[in-house]
Amino acid sequence: MKTPAIPSGYLQKIRNIGIIAHIDAGKTTLTERMLYYTDRIHRMGEVHEGTATMDFMHEEQERGITIASACTTCPWRDKVINIIDTPGHVDFTVEVDRALRVLDGVVAVFCAVGGVEPQSETVWRQSAKYHIPKIAFINKMDRPGANFESVLEAMKGKLGATPLPVHVPLGQGEDFRAVLDIVSRKKLVFHQVSFGRKIEVTDLDDEESQLIDKWRSSLLEILSEIDDQIMEDYLENREIPSEKIRQAMRLATLQFGMVPVLAGSALKNMGVQPVMDAICDFLPSPAEIPQAKGIHPVKMTPVSFPPQVKAPLSALVFKVSVETGRKLVYIRIYSGKIEAGHSVFNSTQNRMERIARIFVLHANHKEKTDQALAGQIVAVAGLKDARTGDTLCFQDDPLILEKISEYTPVISLALEPRNSEQEERLVFAIEKILQEDPTLFYERDKDTDQIIISGMGELHLDVVLHRIRREYNVDFRAGNPQVVYQETIRQSARAEFEYARELGEEFHRGFAAIEVESSPRGKGNRIVMELDLEKWPGSWIEAVHNGIEDGLQAGELKGYPLTDVVVRIKEIKALEGADTVGFRLASFQALKLAIAKAGPVLLEPVMMVEISTPDEFVGECVSLLGSKGGQIENMYDHHGQKVIRSLNPLSRMFGFSTNLRSATQGRAGLIMKFERFDAVGR
Repeated sequence: MKTPAIPSGYLQKIRNIGIIAHIDAGKTTLTERMLYYTDRIHRMGEVHEGTATMDFMHEEQERGITIASACTTCPWRDKVINIIDTPGHVDFTVEVDRALRVLDGVVAVFCAVGGVEPQSETVWRQSAKYHIPKIAFINKMDRPGANFESVLEAMKGKLGATPLPVHVPLGQGEDFRAVLDIVSRKKLVFHQVSFGRKIEVTDLDDEESQLIDKWRSSLLEILSEIDDQIMEDYLENREIPSEKIRQAMRLATLQFGMVPVLAGSALKNMGVQPVMDAICDFLPSPAEIPQAKGIHPVKMTPVSFPPQVKAPLSALVFKVSVETGRKLVYIRIYSGKIEAGHSVFNSTQNRMERIARIFVLHANHKEKTDQALAGQIVAVAGLKDARTGDTLCFQDDPLILEKISEYTPVISLALEPRNSEQEERLVFAIEKILQEDPTLFYERDKDTDQIIISGMGELHLDVVLHRIRREYNVDFRAGNPQVVYQETIRQSARAEFEYARELGEEFHRGFAAIEVESSPRGKGNRIVMELDLEKWPGSWIEAVHNGIEDGLQAGELKGYPLTDVVVRIKEIKALEGADTVGFRLASFQALKLAIAKAGPVLLEPVMMVEISTPDEFVGECVSLLGSKGGQIENMYDHHGQKVIRSLNPLSRMFGFSTNLRSATQGRAGLIMKFERFDAVGR
């Protein structure tokens, strides 16, 4: 196989970007127009018709929402833009997190009417966690109630962002007819006969010039703080070239976290091409982001490689899908390159795997290629054991990249197949979906032998059940949703245990003394070895650690997993006959004794509930929330509606949306997302 030549300067021409937003803000519609204007598709599909290119799953087309992140590649100007369209619904937040982990830039879409909505805040904070530069697109400027300046203020107040308007709308709502470019001082009119392909660029009239002057002055004041030349020219009232302003805005975006803002209406084909220009102008290439950091799997020392083709390979698996029984692995290559037919080292699983085929992605369509280079996002076939979060590298230059965040399920369902044949098919279907979805969990109930699946919310599990029935033709019944609890402790305690017993025909012995203490909520578990590690065999230390890990899987109250516990291993003893099995079981029993003395407590999922309602139904909403154990956190006005925020235990929220519709004649909106685990009854 002949290896294709590597194009000169290709890395600087790549943009790996994601589209993030609250549900129904217009992410997929925006992406559809971007594909149309770059000639990746020749007819625009619509979300509400179930024909959007990026919503290719049956469940997405049926429900009109994005469920799984979809990837595509399109050319614009001299750049190649790799786009990941992400879900907006809170149940699929982990899909957003997995995508953000491998992206270099983000387009945040806001509704001009709704502004910064709850899931907008969530995905914005997720992108901030990975220090991803952002641009913003204020969409739906043609909708009644659209307010450009209100969204800018919400970005400042709710997100702590510094918006840098590139465009401002000419008119709002039904009067929206064009956008004004602050940088070039031009008016952009999008011709509807050509579906927005033809853009008429004209000079401003006097009224439009006065409007632009105000916005341009504010923009230059902000840029003056980071660019001395702009400050000098601005104070001297000298004309500043458009290119100089764009350079300063790029610096502000990449180094200072400021956010260029554009406006338009994706559905009406207005303002989309300027978004693609802004992606090229303001968001970074893979060569401009910090090197991906990892650790050596044996030496445990920091390792990182430059984003170059000639560097050793480092790539992260961020998604796995199973299509017609075949496994497809989505990867981001940070350095080096991969070639079809070659082998790579999966350092997370410590095994070699062979790359059979490599594909450039376009939603559910794939284009075969012989190699993929640093900076690219591609799909790979042939990696049988790869899972989400695994690192691919070369065996001679190993590293393990930072893992993708793990999520805790909050809701579970029992599944009952009709017969033994259906049970086999059901388990097979679940195992296939588990390969794709790291937020889905599966277990057998110890007492009833029922199949239990757990996930991130009612919608998440509902989609899974639909997929099992449709894709695998399995007949089963699903029980009522059940809350997934956790356990923790309130106090500190110490315990020790000496294990001395025959198991089978062998005698095992071990001793461990430990202390436990509570950790701040949400911090997770931590195991601290307060031993002289050089004094004891590594196998004993590992056995003690494994025993603690085993013990943390089930608490003392109802057997739910323990969380937010610090375990300190204080002492082990070299008793006669001591072995690894003895130490593992001794540490397990010592932990159980300590937990029992440390005030164990049951934790339940607490949800942040946000209701948007007309004034006349505020009383009914507050009363309904109170009847469900809610604690009102905030209440404020937003575009003629009252917004009520409350914290409610998930166990009392099943069927709440139906109750709310009845109480408000269907006029209230509801957003419910996981907030934290907290003590039952608080």
